[in-house]
Amino acid sequence: MTDTEEIDLRCPQIVADNAAKGLRLRQQFGRGGTEIGVARATELKSRKNLSPSTIRRMVSYFARHEVDKKGRNYGNEDNPSAGYIAWLLWGGDEGRAWALDMKKKVGNAPDI
Repeated sequence: MTDTEEIDLRCPQIVADNAAKGLRLRQQFGRGGTEIGVARATELKSRKNLSPSTIRRMVSYFARHEVDKKGRNYGNEDNPSAGYIAWLLWGGDEGRAWALDMKKKVGNAPDI
């Protein structure tokens, strides 16, 4: 990457859709995620440009919470676990893949 190349730091639509789904499920079931997760979902849903540090925080979140996927009712649409809802708030599996890819591109770049 050269200095003149710009990286699009907006998430793909599927990631925005997952975040919106997480917000809906959190509203419906009253569980899942923290205020930070809700804020992240709001950013993702609106497809705002994220900072490099936010991308790195997303990667860290997914690494810490991979274990949540083993929880009871993970992925159950009728009675979703809090972990499933939280995972969606951060963009779901597609959000994880996108954040990992973006982290390779932004590296340790400072926020502007």
